[in-house]
Amino acid sequence: MNIKNVAAIIGISAFTTMASMWTYGKFSKSNSSFENDGKLPANYANFFNGSAPATTVDFTPAASAASPAVVHIKTKTNAKKIESTQKRQRNPFSDFFGDDDMFGDFFGGPRIQPEQRASGSGVLITADGYIVTNNHVVNGADEINVTLTNKKTYKAKVIGADASSDIAVIKIDASALPYLVYGNSDEIKLGQWVLAIGYPLNLDVTITAGIISAKNRSIDINSRQSDKPVESFLQTDAAVNQGNSGGALVNTSGELVGINSAIASPTGSYAGYSYAIPVNIVKKVVTDIVKYGTVQRAYLGISYPKDGLSDEELKKVLEELNTKYKEGDGILITDVLEGGAAKAGGVKKGDILAKINGVAVKTSPELQEQVSRYKPGDKMNLVIKRDGKDITLEVTLKAKLGNTDLVKSSKAAEKLGGKLETIDKTTAQKNDLEGGVLIKELGTGIISKSRIEKGFVITNVNEEPVNTVEEFYEALKKVTTGSVKISGVYPGYFGNYAFILNLNE
Repeated sequence: MNIKNVAAIIGISAFTTMASMWTYGKFSKSNSSFENDGKLPANYANFFNGSAPATTVDFTPAASAASPAVVHIKTKTNAKKIESTQKRQRNPFSDFFGDDDMFGDFFGGPRIQPEQRASGSGVLITADGYIVTNNHVVNGADEINVTLTNKKTYKAKVIGADASSDIAVIKIDASALPYLVYGNSDEIKLGQWVLAIGYPLNLDVTITAGIISAKNRSIDINSRQSDKPVESFLQTDAAVNQGNSGGALVNTSGELVGINSAIASPTGSYAGYSYAIPVNIVKKVVTDIVKYGTVQRAYLGISYPKDGLSDEELKKVLEELNTKYKEGDGILITDVLEGGAAKAGGVKKGDILAKINGVAVKTSPELQEQVSRYKPGDKMNLVIKRDGKDITLEVTLKAKLGNTDLVKSSKAAEKLGGKLETIDKTTAQKNDLEGGVLIKELGTGIISKSRIEKGFVITNVNEEPVNTVEEFYEALKKVTTGSVKISGVYPGYFGNYAFILNLNE
């Protein structure tokens, strides 16, 4: 090979190399093979224009400020009789062996539930000892003890609780206590650092860190203790275990942004996700409990499909409503209840609810979170999509009973205790009832100390018919004497039973 040929080969190789480098440089300026203008996507702007944070987050100030205000809660539930639901008849051997005889469970009589002890966490929210925790931490407890980080222990009493949101307020007699300040859960962003503080697995105060991995989550856990659950959880990957319930979720400024409530786990221990009640819901519930003795829950009065409908299910609903809708538009209203706030405000079946007071709502948890912040009588601006147009309507929220009156706490209801719910229509029809109130759990109040058994359906209070839980509580408000007469039936069994309950017990 002569020198000219070698030079030609070298020249061609050099040209090819330079052309390849120019081509790579030209097209590699774009982060996507579909973008050839060299510009970054808008969502990456903050990362490359110098505004993205470059410093490492220090959790020390938030941890040192917040941890003294998180307390350890220990509860004790006394041993008690549990009435069997296998048979409604009284144990025929009770006169010989007594109510606690060893044959009780076999013959359908009472058996003994042993003493139970449990623990959780709580958050001091005032200097004089008000503490917020989960309802499931203190529900049914006969004794509540609170231990601070300085190891001082106090007896606590329950001020009030709300099973729907799983929030309870308890109080200790103390002063000059450290407490957490409220943050704003509306400002929480995905990817934001947070700290979970509590007493997991009976350990001393423990702090774990994670990020907000999702918002407005519903995991259908509060339905275990309420027939009107409110769920719009903050989801985090901060490690949370049994005992963390009721503890604090704080931001890097040390502000309370949530109350840790649940974990998603196939084993019962932390498996990657935990859930906290947003502090903006907590504030409303706590304020109502302290001010009114009960939660002032407002209702919009609409029905809507559950989230996550299949394409076929959604198509069927849209055909019935004769309307157009695509996921993300808002909340599809399938029915407007007579006498409700929405009906009075001009909302129609087939409308799409897009915004509440300027806040977009696209899922049922988002809707629940917004409505849960208001009380009966409050006004609310709705943006409705109807026939392709946006319409703004003002509605006045109502209570469950269809009026705007605030609910008064009933001392009689508090003393009776128990977990109650309105019986379903099928059960009512089978037992020839117009309605009634099912005693789902006996609780630890006067009902649990009577001969009433779980499963009893209350149909009358002092001879006044009650068909719903709301009517039951309204009837109890009229009780002025030291006793109340409760009557009703056991579904599937013959006869009507009446019990006189002493409210002075």
